[in-house]
Amino acid sequence: MPCPICEKRKPQRFCPARGDSICSVCCGREREVTIDCPSDCPYLIASRAYDFERRKPDWSKMPFRDVKVPRPAEVPRAQLVDVLAFTICQFAREDRRTVDTDVMAALEGLAQTYRTLASGLYYEKPIDHRLQRELGEKLKAALKEFQAHLAQQMAASTVRDSEIRDDLILLAQIAFGYLNGRPKGRAFLDKLRSQFPPEALGKPQSNIVLLP
Repeated sequence: MPCPICEKRKPQRFCPARGDSICSVCCGREREVTIDCPSDCPYLIASRAYDFERRKPDWSKMPFRDVKVPRPAEVPRAQLVDVLAFTICQFAREDRRTVDTDVMAALEGLAQTYRTLASGLYYEKPIDHRLQRELGEKLKAALKEFQAHLAQQMAASTVRDSEIRDDLILLAQIAFGYLNGRPKGRAFLDKLRSQFPPEALGKPQSNIVLLP
């Protein structure tokens, strides 16, 4: 039997997304394009490692390319990054259609909002895509919960709008670095997931459970 996609070449690789075998050419061509590849597919993992080493992103298209944000090391900003990452993973678990471009768009839109807040204004950038808009709302709720948590703990340090903006920009820029041009790409999402125990993502109780 020929490859069920091209109907020409001999099938050589088992595709866990399809449940049958396909040829190596179709695997490479349709991976994360028409095939919704699971994160543990060995061909997907190998291709990401290969592509990441050779990719040359167009940095002129990076979100907020005029801003350079260092990775936060101090508490509570480092915790805030974890809360945002955890919220994204929760959302993607609930809505499996979520891909890296959705995550980057939601982060970028929310960062734009906090950019204006930090300047003393309020402007919420509208997001037309429903899934991206819903993710943005989840992130806003997580930020509100995090700030309430700090206030409840009577923390000596708080997070300013400018710091929230910087963390959102940082995550959006990191997400951009993982984009591979494939519409179903989830390399950034899988990177975020790898930072948390599977059981933590399996039965989340709160966005703040990760904090000490």
